Amino acid sequence: MTLTTTVHSPLRLYGRSGELAILDTLLGRLRAGDGGALVLTSPPGLGRTALLRRAAADYFARREGPVLYASAAPAEERLPYSGLHALLCSGQGPLSVSPDRVLRTGITPGGLLGLLHGLGAERPLLVCVDDAHAWDPDSRAALGFAARRLGAGSRVAVVIGAADETTFAGLPALRLGPLDDDAAAALLDRLTDATGDVDPVVRSELLREAAGNPRLLTGLVGRLTADQLAGRTALPYPLPGGESVLDAHAAHLDGLDPDTHTLLLLAAAAEEHEPDGAGADAALLLRAGARAGLVPAHLDRVLLAPAGSAGALQRAGSRVHFSHPLLRRAVLHRAPTARRRAVHELLAALLTGPGSPPLPALVQRACAAPGPDTALAGQLVAAAVAPRPHAERSAALARAAALSTDDAQRGARFAAAAEQARLAGDTGRARAMLARVGAHPARGVAPYVRGMLALRDGPAADAREALLNAATLLAPHDPRRTLDALFGAAEAAWAMGDAIAYLDAMNRVPVAPADRATVQYRAGMCAVLGGRTVAGHALLRCCLDRADRVEEPDELMRVAVSALVLGEVDAACRTGARALAAVRTRGPEALLPHALENLAYAELRAGRHARARAHALEGLHAARRTGQPNAATHLHAVLALAASVEGPAEVCAAHADAALAGAGPHGLTQAATLATWAVARADLAAGRPGEAAARLGPLVRPGPRMGHFAVRMLAIPCYVEAVALSGRADDGTDGLAEAVEEFALWTSRTTDPQAPAQLARCRALLAPPEEAAERYEEALAHHDRAGGDFERARTQLLHGQLLRRRRRTREARGPLRDALVAFERCSARVWADRAGGELRAAGEAVDVPDQGGAGPLAGLTPQQQRIARCVAEGATNREVAVRLSVSPRTVDHHLRNVFAALGVRSRTELARLLDR
Repeated sequence: MTLTTTVHSPLRLYGRSGELAILDTLLGRLRAGDGGALVLTSPPGLGRTALLRRAAADYFARREGPVLYASAAPAEERLPYSGLHALLCSGQGPLSVSPDRVLRTGITPGGLLGLLHGLGAERPLLVCVDDAHAWDPDSRAALGFAARRLGAGSRVAVVIGAADETTFAGLPALRLGPLDDDAAAALLDRLTDATGDVDPVVRSELLREAAGNPRLLTGLVGRLTADQLAGRTALPYPLPGGESVLDAHAAHLDGLDPDTHTLLLLAAAAEEHEPDGAGADAALLLRAGARAGLVPAHLDRVLLAPAGSAGALQRAGSRVHFSHPLLRRAVLHRAPTARRRAVHELLAALLTGPGSPPLPALVQRACAAPGPDTALAGQLVAAAVAPRPHAERSAALARAAALSTDDAQRGARFAAAAEQARLAGDTGRARAMLARVGAHPARGVAPYVRGMLALRDGPAADAREALLNAATLLAPHDPRRTLDALFGAAEAAWAMGDAIAYLDAMNRVPVAPADRATVQYRAGMCAVLGGRTVAGHALLRCCLDRADRVEEPDELMRVAVSALVLGEVDAACRTGARALAAVRTRGPEALLPHALENLAYAELRAGRHARARAHALEGLHAARRTGQPNAATHLHAVLALAASVEGPAEVCAAHADAALAGAGPHGLTQAATLATWAVARADLAAGRPGEAAARLGPLVRPGPRMGHFAVRMLAIPCYVEAVALSGRADDGTDGLAEAVEEFALWTSRTTDPQAPAQLARCRALLAPPEEAAERYEEALAHHDRAGGDFERARTQLLHGQLLRRRRRTREARGPLRDALVAFERCSARVWADRAGGELRAAGEAVDVPDQGGAGPLAGLTPQQQRIARCVAEGATNREVAVRLSVSPRTVDHHLRNVFAALGVRSRTELARLLDR
């Protein structure tokens, strides 16, 4: 007997690798003769059918056994055993029980189990049932009974697709979630292959509307023309193409009574004036239900018990949520227009009253409006102001635009809605609103919003030009946005590392005598970058002195920048923390990643690496959540710098790679410079000064590859250390003397507490041996005044290393021991390992934990272990000698002993041994 079914090979599935792996495991067990069952559950449109078809097609294609496949026919749900009849009819060949007999007289659950066992006796049988929740109850019960009894040796596997797990309780279930962003984007690419490029704004809107639902995304794309996809023609609003998915969601509610449908419609409508995901106010729903004539007992039953609404509503404290966002949209979509408007009018009446904020009621009235309404649009605009959240203001302004009859006014309101969406951190919605502005430039607001969006997620040079153009358009009538646009253009130039472009933007900032803080900040920054450092510092100090009187987040961040330029790192940390607190308290959400980045960078400068890492990680999550990849790039660079101190090296490299990957396409020179500096510092920690010098040289020395103007000075001490330790300090080709003199000039002008100590350390590294000790003592004296464990420990490590190299091992132990303790105190694990190695080489027993374990090197001395690891990494004897501050002859001696102890004959064999 051979059973077959017509199963076509499905298209590629996106974002379902985990689910496919689970199905492959089930089919693998089936091929081995063992059975089992799996229930795939999901709301409509998430690919449940596609997974079932893939499983059936893969199994059938390999000709390893028969397949029975059936989909439910909702029209037959009341016909007993119609589901099993369709399933058995999908096979070819004689059956012990005919499908027609099953339909006429039925079959017991035990009889079905025996039938399936019989079908799988010759070759393993796969049974797939889609939409089994829509089967008749008798078929569902029999299939569930049989599936629960399939196990080892049964030679039958059952895969069931259903809306939820309740119908087949007790069976293993796998619930499908929405596609992730990458998978949805890949599916969109495939759907639009034939139409060419898709406009980025259209792409974002499609992905946003589909919310990870592949069927919905397919429907939306299928209803748009090539011109609409390319952005040449405006998108229709609302987007068409999702009707089938919404109808499928609504069908889940068809069996509910009219009163429950009324309450569901009230709940769906009540979310219109709420932020996305906030749900509806339960108290409002109780009042609205009572006003609509629903009895209190029914309201309690539906709102308090999920079963009362067939699981459509869920109560969370004082809020009521739909179990799936598309279910709410489906309820509104299915309701007749007149009834939906009546519900919105009812809610508007309940929300209107003394002491009530006007915006919620106005939004409900807007939802009930049959067409354009100029007066209502004006009321919405008037109400969409602080303290309402930016997201609510954006939604209200968008509704006001839709109600407007004048094209220019409509464009201006869409532009204002885009600005509020940007401030709320919703860049996708902001771009969608900008796309609806049309041909009217909204008097510069739309270009301004585009520029501010580009500042956070586009090339910095493009953002600068866009914001300068916007400032020109806004200057005659909008001084606040003009100032923000020019500061944004200056920020873009700073990120680019273009000092001339920064000065150009800052010099355009209007001079308003009443705004003394802005005047001083503008003049101070221009003076510093123009080479008039003393005058500039005096002006910036005025900004810093008035920090206690500043409350706005953006102004506080400018004060923090002033402090960093002055070198007042503690003040920068304090002001940055105040700016972060202000953003958390008053918003806007879009400013959160920037506030966290500024604070984390200030904390790095102050040597507070653990705090910097914590704030930078939070900022990275905020940047991703709010769609700000440029901020994420800068935060990756900050995290790389923190990891260059705390380790491990792999984390530093990963963050640096991410920063460099984002910095290149968008021209973010500051982030690229910080990331390169971080990797170089990690090289120094690992004893690779040659690599560190090669990385830092182009950034520090003049030339086309020179690093960011604000970072060069900070990296010079690392560069001097790298060149000196690599043994190239005397060849005169690295511009060390010039770099140190430049750093000395900067030190004389900054109040950075670490700069004097770093300068003395640089001079110690370049001084003759007889003078170096005095220079190190000078550096340590400066460290005593400045504080900061990490920089002091680096100086002590270099001092002790010098003493050990000069065979003064007893004297070397003191500074090396102090360095080890300080590195451990500030969690600089890689640096602590280096200090511990130096201390052991100086003859003192040190218990520094080896995170990787000694393994095959356990029988070697600590110095032999270090040499073996360096050689296994590919270092030459000379490079190992430089890393460990010993002579090449000493390395050769130890290496011969390592080979003898480990029984290897070459460097290659040693590397293989350590790779095991």
